[in-house]
Amino acid sequence: MRTVKGCLVLLFFVLTPMVLGGCTGGGNNGGPQALPMPEPSPAALTLLPSAAEMAADKPVVLGFSQLGSESTWREANTASIREAAGEAGITLLLKNAEQDQQKQFEAIRSFIRSGVDVIAIAPVVQTGWEPILLEIKQAGIPVIILDRSVNVPDSSLYVTFIGSDFYEEGVKAAKYVRDKMRHHSEVIRIAELQGTVGSTPSIDRGRGFRKMLAGQPNLRITLSATADFTRSGGHEVMKIFLQQPKEQWPQVLYSHNDDMAIGAVEAIKEAGLVPGEDIIIVSVDGTRRAFEQMVAGSINAVVECNPLLGPLLMQAVKEVMAGRTLPKRMVTPEDIYTRELAAIEINNRKY
Repeated sequence: MRTVKGCLVLLFFVLTPMVLGGCTGGGNNGGPQALPMPEPSPAALTLLPSAAEMAADKPVVLGFSQLGSESTWREANTASIREAAGEAGITLLLKNAEQDQQKQFEAIRSFIRSGVDVIAIAPVVQTGWEPILLEIKQAGIPVIILDRSVNVPDSSLYVTFIGSDFYEEGVKAAKYVRDKMRHHSEVIRIAELQGTVGSTPSIDRGRGFRKMLAGQPNLRITLSATADFTRSGGHEVMKIFLQQPKEQWPQVLYSHNDDMAIGAVEAIKEAGLVPGEDIIIVSVDGTRRAFEQMVAGSINAVVECNPLLGPLLMQAVKEVMAGRTLPKRMVTPEDIYTRELAAIEINNRKY
């Protein structure tokens, strides 16, 4: 009879080749083969999310440099972006530059340090952007330009520009003036309230307006000054215009935005004149306050400039994060409204 010790020795010699064969991977030479590892269960495979799933669950962070809060239009624009970001589940870091380009640069550098996913910029002016855009590009962050354009030689520094066609807005305003004054053969004096010097809307709205008046020698811009897109600026500049001798007073006022036009209406009334009658007024923006002025008869026409860019911006951010290509220029649909349409449309104004 074998002893227990002898059985253990025999078992050692039987098992040792099997273990060694498993470590050396004996191949097809007839030697002992390693036992296959059991397949993991489907439940085990789904315990840990993939890298792509973890990235998809992480909220997108958008850094947005807003140029200021100079007008009702700008306030509506900011509100639209805040609301759309919340609805889209995008984390929004918003900094207001208060009409200061250097503050925009500081905000953008803070976004770079924070490692945001996308940067959006509504530029105060259109020049001086190439160095900071190069910094963003070196950080590997895509850029979307909103509302106002930037003047840079390399358009690859930003993904897309979302905003209105300001030149066309100036064209629409001039077409209205031409049609309104078509029965007047004498010289018609036109006053112009310009926006912020160097800003895209002020430059392009002025160019479009002048282009359409080029073939009308009796329609002349005789007074023009910046009022910086503000109501108070429009009021003060219009007061100065009306301090000219009466024979130099304008018969038409073209304002680059509604806030300046509303300020001008106040100054015209203070001078004892009737806005909308003694001086024909056409403005750009399409705010509810301007529609109220049209219903009251003080403003004759308003060219729409849609500030509700939030949904379009958030969709663009999602497309960029998904790696899709966007058109270089995205223009919002807009119209022109006169007194006759104002009463019908006023309740549809969201800003």
